[in-house]
Amino acid sequence: MAKKAGKGFILVCLQLLLCFSQLNCIRAKGEDGSDDEIKGMFVFGSSLVDNGNNNYLENSTAKADFLPYGIDFPKGPSGRFTNGKNVIDLLGEMLKLPCLIPPFSDPSTKGSKVVHGVNFASGASGILDDTGFLAGQVISLNQQIRNFETVTLPEVKKQLGVNRRENRKAMKKYMFIMGTGGNDYLFNYFVRKGEYNVSLETFTVNLTTSLSHQLKKLYRLGARKFVLMSVYPLGCSPMLNALRKDGCIEVMNQAAILFNDGLKSIIDAAKSDMPTSNLVLVNSYNIVTDIIQNPSSKGFKDANNPCCEVVPLTQLAGNGVSCKKGGRICMDRSAHVFFDGLHPTEKVNVEIAAKAFTSDLKTEVYPINVNQLAQL
Repeated sequence: MAKKAGKGFILVCLQLLLCFSQLNCIRAKGEDGSDDEIKGMFVFGSSLVDNGNNNYLENSTAKADFLPYGIDFPKGPSGRFTNGKNVIDLLGEMLKLPCLIPPFSDPSTKGSKVVHGVNFASGASGILDDTGFLAGQVISLNQQIRNFETVTLPEVKKQLGVNRRENRKAMKKYMFIMGTGGNDYLFNYFVRKGEYNVSLETFTVNLTTSLSHQLKKLYRLGARKFVLMSVYPLGCSPMLNALRKDGCIEVMNQAAILFNDGLKSIIDAAKSDMPTSNLVLVNSYNIVTDIIQNPSSKGFKDANNPCCEVVPLTQLAGNGVSCKKGGRICMDRSAHVFFDGLHPTEKVNVEIAAKAFTSDLKTEVYPINVNQLAQL
């Protein structure tokens, strides 16, 4: 009888704990009881901000749902392309959001789970619909935005109890994060250059024009606070180590610089194109380049090699990017800039998120930082 009572007591405690955690997760107001703080984030882009959408794509080879990915993440491998938290997780913590942002593709992402935002990002995807063809099935940026418009937005409005007229006011409490563009160069333009028959400059103008149209669509749907993550120094990634002779591959870094300049132009043009919006550019290119050029200043020891074992491009079935399942892994992840052939370690993500949130340098955040954006 005592055993049964003990089990009953434990069960009640577990149920109360679960209920409490769920209440914390769906709580919409700030800790002071106000409703003025950022309520959540809607995330669009590629693997740098994907938190598990590709797990649900049967025919995708761009997955991170196995060890050593997630080796330092509380829930283990989750689909995040790093050893621990990505930039989205860290920004969510800084904004004091009560939950990790759930992936759209997870069937359980509905009801109260969407109140604090949804992540639509898909590894290997890009701004262009055909980017990602090398990885099989991916969710293009256009499809990500359609998923937001047709599925998530109606659900969010239902949960918040807002009508069409109140929608814009409600959306002002959400940040729209956009982290894409790199794959359009690495896995599209540079591998199909002969097919395009256009210069890098022309391709970039077309790319940023497409992104501008996509941002304007989100604006028409109510988005008002945007965070644009710049493209990293593509030519310095370990994926290209076999092709690098001295330093980084400059033509790929030049592509990233051209694209990032285009992002700044989008922000400057937004004053007339999207008059009631506010946009922030997080210049990850400069932040990561500073770390690569002087790694010891931030406590890093290796800025050239991946932490995990990667099958190189020069070997059969190697893509130069993904960690090998069951492969070797470095013991000190915090000493490495790159976790696999392309994606940074959690420690680099911490650096980027911290700069995004607090930096006053226009070379790192433009024109204001994420914390200042949150106060608008």
